[in-house]
Amino acid sequence: MYRKALESLDHLKGQCTMDKSICRIGVFYDGSYFTYAQHHFYADRKLGWLTFQPFHTMIENFVREKEQGYSNYRVVYAGWYQGLFPSSQASEKQLHNERNRHTDLMHAGIEPKYVPMSQSQREKGVDVALAVDALQTGLEGKTDISVLVTGDGDLVPLARALMKHGIRVAVVYFEYEVGPYKSFANERLLNACNYTLNVNELERERKSQGTFRGLFWQPEKGASREPSLPDQA
Repeated sequence: MYRKALESLDHLKGQCTMDKSICRIGVFYDGSYFTYAQHHFYADRKLGWLTFQPFHTMIENFVREKEQGYSNYRVVYAGWYQGLFPSSQASEKQLHNERNRHTDLMHAGIEPKYVPMSQSQREKGVDVALAVDALQTGLEGKTDISVLVTGDGDLVPLARALMKHGIRVAVVYFEYEVGPYKSFANERLLNACNYTLNVNELERERKSQGTFRGLFWQPEKGASREPSLPDQA
């Protein structure tokens, strides 16, 4: 009996060692923030469609540079958080683009977590939904590092709470300004996280330009993938 107990203990130790060989990454998307970036790169910059699979590969490689001691790095969970209009308040084009987005999310293994739009036609509670999911996933021991794709300073308490429980936090953000559209990351959020990655900065660094270009896919001629902007009905 004692021998069986020792064998079981060795088996559990082996499982722990195996788990530690993989750095488990959770990615949490501020959906509207990412959608604005897709619009910027596709419509303003004419670079192509910002796609999820290479974006996750970029994140895995970034974490590999920052976190040592693992043999592999994998995005094991990803969630998408965004306000959603009812069909009665959405245009035909918006419904079409939302279907394309949902398909893209499914192919990338990203779980959509939509929040109903408020009566004022603004997103309410999206940051709370993201924070609850990220905290729950982290506290359940499913991820080693949480990656926040956002620039929202309201998520500073989330970053601090995750780090308090031993979960490292990275923020991946976009920095650009074209006409009325401006993207950046709140300075307090950048300071609160363990790691930060400015995606636009990759384009300016010679060694990262290939990675940056690889994030985009060129749709076939005549096929429009331009996203509807989040605050437009």
